[in-house]
Amino acid sequence: MRSTLRIGLVVLVMSSSPSTAAGKAPLQIVVSREQQSLVVYDGDRVVATSNVSTGREGHRTPTGIFSILEKRRHHESNIYSNAPMPFMQRLTWSGIALHGSNHVPNYPASHGCVRLPGRFAADLFKITERGMHVVISERQVAPVKVWSDALFQPKQARPAAPLSDVPLRPALSHLATGSVEVAMAEQSPPPPSFKRDGAPIRILITRRGTRENVRDLQMLLTTLGHDAGVPDGYNGPATLAAIRAFQAAEGMPADGEITPALLQAVFRKAGRGTPPNGILRVRRTFQSLFEADVEIDKPELALGTHFLQFQELDPQSGEGEWFGLSLDNVLRNATKKRLGITTDADALDFNALRRTLGRITVPEDARRRIAFLLANGSSLSISDTEFGTETGEGTDFVTITRTVSDD
Repeated sequence: MRSTLRIGLVVLVMSSSPSTAAGKAPLQIVVSREQQSLVVYDGDRVVATSNVSTGREGHRTPTGIFSILEKRRHHESNIYSNAPMPFMQRLTWSGIALHGSNHVPNYPASHGCVRLPGRFAADLFKITERGMHVVISERQVAPVKVWSDALFQPKQARPAAPLSDVPLRPALSHLATGSVEVAMAEQSPPPPSFKRDGAPIRILITRRGTRENVRDLQMLLTTLGHDAGVPDGYNGPATLAAIRAFQAAEGMPADGEITPALLQAVFRKAGRGTPPNGILRVRRTFQSLFEADVEIDKPELALGTHFLQFQELDPQSGEGEWFGLSLDNVLRNATKKRLGITTDADALDFNALRRTLGRITVPEDARRRIAFLLANGSSLSISDTEFGTETGEGTDFVTITRTVSDD
């Protein structure tokens, strides 16, 4: 496959998109290890394609959902003998990047980076921005338009219509007593504008992990009179002692183990109902904004790994389009056991993404807050597993997937 990107073509495609009124269209990049290819998308429209060379055996390029963390026209590898990496676009702080090269065969040949033909790398560098998403998959995948009531829209943040501030005067019958009943007349508000010039947000929905469960236990055990120490999500000596004290008081085996049964017992004792099993996190410009508990229906079924991007926001209607794709992600047996998953996900299932969206319930206050923040280029990632070590300070949510060939 030959490199086909030309800046003139990109300008033509982008200028036809309604989302570019305030700037560039929110593009995304999809790389296939199997096809050794890279495709740039504007929604579901192909903007550019190129051949690439990913990591060879022993240095496989990781698959998953990434974003561009750093851009440098001239860069040298600090791992591999100062090897030149022109037009470098960093995807992880552990050394994975897109960059130009004079050697891009049609087979994996790099030490883990995605090599691009030199001219294509230079042209691509001109149209990308920090924070732009890059999806790396084993097989070729492509975003498609997704409709679902579960997806967020700015119009969901519409405020209540204000009442008029017209002059009021008392009725004649009230003049003697001095009492006045005030009547307010409704006035049609001006049409709302949903124009958003702010940076796009990054949303991650996943199952609650060990740290979130421990943090909840710490807070609830302390309120129940068993001091679990600072609610930091780490199971230290104070937390272990509090768990054992609670178990002994409730006639349970005092083994200190954190199990679903223990969580249920603590939540029930504290009058908190059922422990939440999902969590939603929001970041913007690589910084955390907030998080909220969500409910995942049929938790024994894997959610799968999915990515969606929001764009083409209409400032008048407050509606935009979501474009999504699903990635293969093979969960280890130990991971499935820990998460209580008994049925695997299949990214090729018809409507797999929409069915997953239908199983997730987000609290209304969180939905409204997201609706206020939603801007062109915002994204939503869904995954069964917690984000790993690649997600940290100065990153978006990085989701690493696993394929059979990675074993």
